[in-house]
Amino acid sequence: MEKTFKILCPTDFSECSLNAIEYAARLGEKFNATLILFHVLNKEDYLKLSPMDSTGRYQREFVQEKLKNLQRAVMEESLLNGLKGCEIAIQEGKIVSGALEFAEDMKVDLIVAGTEGMNDLRANIIGSRASRMVERSERDIIIVPRKVFFKRPRKVVFASDYMEEDKLAIQKVVEMAGFFDSEIDLVHISSSLKAIDKSLHMTMVEEIKPFVHYDKINYVLKSYRDNLALGLENYLQMAKGDILVTLSEKKSFFDQIFSQNLSKKMSYFLNKPLWVIKSF
Repeated sequence: MEKTFKILCPTDFSECSLNAIEYAARLGEKFNATLILFHVLNKEDYLKLSPMDSTGRYQREFVQEKLKNLQRAVMEESLLNGLKGCEIAIQEGKIVSGALEFAEDMKVDLIVAGTEGMNDLRANIIGSRASRMVERSERDIIIVPRKVFFKRPRKVVFASDYMEEDKLAIQKVVEMAGFFDSEIDLVHISSSLKAIDKSLHMTMVEEIKPFVHYDKINYVLKSYRDNLALGLENYLQMAKGDILVTLSEKKSFFDQIFSQNLSKKMSYFLNKPLWVIKSF
């Protein structure tokens, strides 16, 4: 029996999480997936607003109704376009740990979560929910900024660091790009552009080509004096990329993007979805 692709979309009913639901549903249509809309109840916060409802009964009923409305809207729009089904789930606990534990229990293939983008990432990013979810997830995860509305990705930018895992990751990228007839730029950002860099790049290209069965792919080597994150931001803007893809093993890359004080130069990147591949 063929395994059903599962997408988990945590929601707190905010604008950014609603955008993430739309993004998840559109991807679910292509993967013929089951989409799970998931909400974590924070009883402690709720009691501050409604101290008389000590059992949290009304909170749960209220959330259940909102989830059902979202489920109904998703099914009406996406079932005819390929989505296999849409389920809802509620759980008490902490938002990040609760969502990730649920993802493991359900063996989901992909998590799609929203972020406030520039506002959410402006300061103390390591403490934000989006970054903690990316760091701690064992499942592939796509982070969708608040102002990003789904559109067919014309170009996917895959940031390669010449790792063996790239050969497996690129196959996932090709699968998704194929759904939308998207172009792929496999890009390596270097701090210099010496003969050794060009040689390593050519070697990587020759090694990875047998794993790529897709015509619309470009192999790009770029040099930037600034750090990796700014180099990628620059390339995304120049190439008009719609999604940035990286591997979780590139922790230095993640740190450079999310832990440093971000300048306005990074605003373009922070308004593009980030897909972090975690498993193969």
